[in-house]
Amino acid sequence: MRTCVGVDIGGTKIAASAVQDGTILEQALRETPAQAPDDIVTAVADLLRELAERLGPDRPVEAVGVACAGFIDRTGDLVVFAPNLAWRDEPLRERLEQATGLPVVLENDANAAAWGEFRFGAARDAEEMVLITLGTGVGGGIVVDGELVRGTHGMAAEVGHMRMVPDGHRCGCGNKGCWEVYASGSALVREARDLLAGGSPHAGALSDACGGDPGALTGVMVTQVAQDGDPAAQELLEDVGRWAGEGLASLAAILDPGLLVIGGGVSAAGDLVLQPARRAFARHLTGRGHRDITPVVLAELGNEAGMIGAADLASRRV
Repeated sequence: MRTCVGVDIGGTKIAASAVQDGTILEQALRETPAQAPDDIVTAVADLLRELAERLGPDRPVEAVGVACAGFIDRTGDLVVFAPNLAWRDEPLRERLEQATGLPVVLENDANAAAWGEFRFGAARDAEEMVLITLGTGVGGGIVVDGELVRGTHGMAAEVGHMRMVPDGHRCGCGNKGCWEVYASGSALVREARDLLAGGSPHAGALSDACGGDPGALTGVMVTQVAQDGDPAAQELLEDVGRWAGEGLASLAAILDPGLLVIGGGVSAAGDLVLQPARRAFARHLTGRGHRDITPVVLAELGNEAGMIGAADLASRRV
């Protein structure tokens, strides 16, 4: 049974896991030197050495799968663009192979997470699935006929940038009205801060959570307050879930998948997001009443999905 390492390169941290057949054996972590591409390569190589030492000579690492938030070209060689990292047409696969001496597979982080859930998580019994990740933005991964859908240029499944509201809120991509501006953790925080800053009489629990400072309010705080029973915080999460469900209905009209999976940090709110998403999905599904309702479920692998998926993709490539 092969041991491969899955690496998740994010804007603030680099996490790495040694994985065998979907099971994590060892983990290690570094801060991300986000503005220094050379230092990111060095940090990944250091993580691999650390994991190899822990595993010992009887469990050698055979390949590395790297998941990163950015556009990966069709060849899997280049990070064409990464919004939170200093990568522009970065030949990351080649550089990591030179630094580690191991075969490297490069994948978009949401694609890797989708593959992890497809192989070992919530979609392990599905033939076709779509994963959306509700985090800082909205990411996506699509599996059809047992293969990741990457598109002609390797940039498929950027579902967070479907246009939902003409001339709506400005998105970080430069356009207006993108799905992720309404269905993400960033949207949740924006609306919660606006509610608090506006002096709403319903925002008392949110104010207590952040000491009365709207700028200090986080998505985790909103979720905790909602789980404690606060109606205002619950409504905010319901809004995010509704937007998520409406977007999923559009995806189902195009792809007709067997399963829809919701992951990412906002999914930690559980039914507070899942139930309104299911209702909105059923309400807006094309052909409703004359077709089966695709199940909408929560992801199972949490923050490890990308690493597990990337490691499995590397194992399959070896």
